[in-house]
Amino acid sequence: MMEKMNGLSLNLIIHPGETIKELLEENGMTQEELAIRTGYSAKHISEVISGKKNISSKFANSLEYVFEIPTEFWINLQGNYDKEVLELEKINNIKKEELEVLNELKDVVKYCESNKIIEPGLNKSLTLLNMRKFLKVNNLLSIPNLPLQQVSFRGSKKIKVNINVLYAWKRICEYLTEKINVKNEFNKELLKEKCLDIKKTMFLEANDMILELKKIFLECGIVFEVVHNFVGAPVQGYIQKRKDKVLLCMTIRQSFSDIFWFTLFHEIGHLINDDFNDQYIDYYFIESEVEKRADNFARNNLINDKDYEKFKENGKYDISTIKKFAKIQCVKPGIVIGRIQREIDDYTFMAQYRERYKWVSEV
Repeated sequence: MMEKMNGLSLNLIIHPGETIKELLEENGMTQEELAIRTGYSAKHISEVISGKKNISSKFANSLEYVFEIPTEFWINLQGNYDKEVLELEKINNIKKEELEVLNELKDVVKYCESNKIIEPGLNKSLTLLNMRKFLKVNNLLSIPNLPLQQVSFRGSKKIKVNINVLYAWKRICEYLTEKINVKNEFNKELLKEKCLDIKKTMFLEANDMILELKKIFLECGIVFEVVHNFVGAPVQGYIQKRKDKVLLCMTIRQSFSDIFWFTLFHEIGHLINDDFNDQYIDYYFIESEVEKRADNFARNNLINDKDYEKFKENGKYDISTIKKFAKIQCVKPGIVIGRIQREIDDYTFMAQYRERYKWVSEV
């Protein structure tokens, strides 16, 4: 008998032989009589009823004649039992190390349960099996060996990356976008033309803005999604090119509007510059020429560089002047303030004017 784990054993799984036993009692039939009616030996009948033998397709067909219950019923009954036994074997073979990975993914698990991606309220072992299915791996310990392909690191080396959380975040991006059909192929030139329309959406309420962005990006052959961020995956964005569509996913890290918009145009810059062939995870360590090029694209598309230099020469950083300049650039004042703050270390007194987004859909 299989060892128990978390109180689970074969005793909790009902073998199809139990159904035959019940039918014999209902029909006042002995095992010997069933053996005669089916053409099988009494020993065979006894072993099936006791769970020592399984119901074969041929035996299932014989049972149809005796009980007038379709062959498919018996085959499905046996199939379900086999599946439950397999699941139990998986549970009983779960190692401590894999449960430790599940613990690393606790915030991801909570998100998946809250959003009905996996069934909530199960014990750890069953939750682990569900996470295996969602993450498309036979064992969570295999995640670090999967290729994440091109990865861009930006910012401080002090930020820690958990490869398990990072992979799970990437999988959530795929899950949230995989059922969305795109009628148009990816069109880089159209994306360039739509940059101003994209920028104008920042004047909408946050969640209305996201809906409008999704519509614009779909026209360009892009599925756009804003995805919850997790500690351990300091991700800026994720782009994946498929045969039928392009995925563009961003995190809602910090919720500052200027960070969101700079990040969005940074990712658009990667797409327009053709910076990768397949998929690209963009996060916060180590600079590169590719990243600098995307940064320049983002800065210049949000606020024209030449106009910004003239604005700086003027030296007036009061809120009234900033609002006038922001209006000319077709951005909200917080975008200008965010850029000034990044470039002038002691310019913190304007922090109160930096806008934060409140995401209704955030879990």
